[in-house]
Formats: sequence, structure tokens, C-alpha cells
Amino acid sequence: MTAGRYVARIVEVPDHGIKLAPEPGAAVPDQPTEVNLLGMAIALALGSAGYRHHAVRRDPEMQTLDALLTGDAVMPWRAGSGGGTAYVVCELNDGRPTCEVRPSAD
Repeated sequence: MTAGRYVARIVEVPDHGIKLAPEPGAAVPDQPTEVNLLGMAIALALGSAGYRHHAVRRDPEMQTLDALLTGDAVMPWRAGSGGGTAYVVCELNDGRPTCEVRPSAD
């Protein structure tokens, strides 16, 4: 697993969902298994923070996990109540990334 942290600001795209804007220096994995594990950890963190799937289904040709992690894809999630700036912060360690949604990148 790529060592380090993956930190990205959650950007709402009206009527489409959210995209992630990785912070400078964010560790973006390049191996398929690592990408999948990080994507799953991010999805779990978003769900725990009240984010829900948007009614529009994702386009698997364009909305890939690689594109999500690099900030190139809008994914069909929408924020629950609360709003405001939020970040997804992930620790990449031991092949098991752990992520949470926080109000700051710290």
C-alpha cells in the first residue's frame, strides 16, 4: 500500500454529486487493489458522514475510482444536512486505509 495520507476537499457539484479535490502531496495509489481499497474506505466514510447516493447512476466508463481519487470525476453522492466545507482524510497503512470526513484537512 502506498504509505502516507490521502486528503481531499469534498466539492459539491450542483445536480450532479461531489468530486474530490486532492490536497497537494496527497498520496494517490496506483495499484488497482490499493485504488479499490481506498475507494471503498472513502465510500464508507462518506456514508458514515451522512452522504447519500444521488438519484443519477454513475457512468462506469467515465466515473472510475482512479478518476475520483485524482479529482477528475464527479460521483453521484450528495451531502446530508450540515453542508459547509468538508475533507476526506485517509491514513494509508498496512494495506487497510482508514478514512473519515472532517471539517478541516488536519
